[in-house]
Amino acid sequence: MKNTRGKVKVALIILLLLLSVFLIFLSALLIRTHTFSAAGNLDSSAFDRNHANFAANFSESERKLLLGNLKEAIRIRTVSHNAADFDISALEAFGDFLPKVFPTVFSSNFVQHEIIANYSHLFTVHGSNDSLQPFMLIAHLDVVPALEEEWDVPPFSAEEKDGYVYGRGSMDDKSSLMGILQGLEFLLKRGYKPCRSFYIGIGHDEEVGGNNGAKNIAKVLQSRGEKLYFLLDEGSVILDGVIPGLDKHAAIIATSEKGFVTVSLSVSTDTGHSSMPPKETSIGILAAAVSKLEKNPMPRMFGQGPERGLFEHLSPQLNFPLNMVMANLWLFSPIVSRMLEKKQSTNSIVRTTTAVTEFHAGVKENVIAPFARATVNFRLHPAHTLDQLLQQIQHIISDERVKIEVLQLYPSLPMSSYDDTSFGYQLIKGTIQNVFPEVAVAPGLCIANTDTRHYQKLTKELYRFIPMILKQEDLARVHGVNERISIKNYEEIVKFYFRLLQNSDLSSLPSPHVPSCDL
Repeated sequence: MKNTRGKVKVALIILLLLLSVFLIFLSALLIRTHTFSAAGNLDSSAFDRNHANFAANFSESERKLLLGNLKEAIRIRTVSHNAADFDISALEAFGDFLPKVFPTVFSSNFVQHEIIANYSHLFTVHGSNDSLQPFMLIAHLDVVPALEEEWDVPPFSAEEKDGYVYGRGSMDDKSSLMGILQGLEFLLKRGYKPCRSFYIGIGHDEEVGGNNGAKNIAKVLQSRGEKLYFLLDEGSVILDGVIPGLDKHAAIIATSEKGFVTVSLSVSTDTGHSSMPPKETSIGILAAAVSKLEKNPMPRMFGQGPERGLFEHLSPQLNFPLNMVMANLWLFSPIVSRMLEKKQSTNSIVRTTTAVTEFHAGVKENVIAPFARATVNFRLHPAHTLDQLLQQIQHIISDERVKIEVLQLYPSLPMSSYDDTSFGYQLIKGTIQNVFPEVAVAPGLCIANTDTRHYQKLTKELYRFIPMILKQEDLARVHGVNERISIKNYEEIVKFYFRLLQNSDLSSLPSPHVPSCDL
């Protein structure tokens, strides 16, 4: 009896100890949750106190003008089919269009305009203070093709419907292009005199790699010995209702960019008559290899790139218990990673993604195909190297009959800083908060490819963001059917660049004691 009581007593003591440890551990998690602050959470409200020379209050006539200009830009069919197939007349028409709609920009003594590589544009806006390092805003004027029969409205009509303007390029990337120049036009008409010099680069072939447009713009600046303070391009947006547990919009400033690897898989076998088939054909062998790649995704790499910063920055604004989870990724990272990979839209930030995009084989219905080839597109996570990827492809396929060849490679881009001392990041963040006071701002990862890569020799501070508000259902519209931008949101885009150009004249990051540059 004494033995039994003793055992029960020991068990209770152990249970109490375990419970105490658990409560201490839970308390530590909760304390960290309520005290956690990620790097780069500098209060940016001081931008308003330091720099509000010209308020972004557009008149009714200006609102009609900016909308009309965007519509006209969309109607010009600047389609890029491939690196050798452009609509030259459309590119020339767009070049003629810009001076007509932005007369103040083109006539200003502060602005120098150059045509680069025949169809791209470089604007140099000269500031009054040469001691301040210049920055750069970039966009592109070309768009991907659109099949009219799939759309609810003609894709180049710029038709207005239910508060939206529909058209190819309305999201990618003419809203950014026109927003930048429209913001500058309105500022110059109000008497704006820039303090810090800056550049605006508009490429004509971003959708097919930017190797003629942006690449040559960058070369021109390099030849002049220019170094940029920071650069802002397209590549990320404001998400509405996409992030679970967040009751407000999330503005994601992409500080890095996934790589792009195109791999060819091919199989060669003997041909023959289909009445006497071999055990395996080239098509069957290749189909099996492709199936293995789709069924075996690349390893999860959550937390090894900028995606970790995204959730850490948003954690104070998430609902419980998600805020506790995101503030303690040192513990919950594997669980978060598994949650993210379940959705197509978030799986892309967790790992290198695999997409089989082409399959070519066969010559006739009664002939054994002697050759089969598939093209696979991988979007490379910043922590994933090409050598690792190729080794994993070989391991997954495990068939020496399948030849693996790299056709195209754009490496992932290094992560730009987003801490409290990063002028470019904090400037963009502060301007977002000027125009969208209720929006949460965080660093993130751009899953597509942009012209940003061509400017790496000019600056290490490369950011990607347009203040375009997208719901979950809007994500498929980019490069897809019924691309559109809301009229209200486009006005906000213009306001963003209008404010950004003014905020950039600050000589350093704002504080109550840091004066802005005299204009």
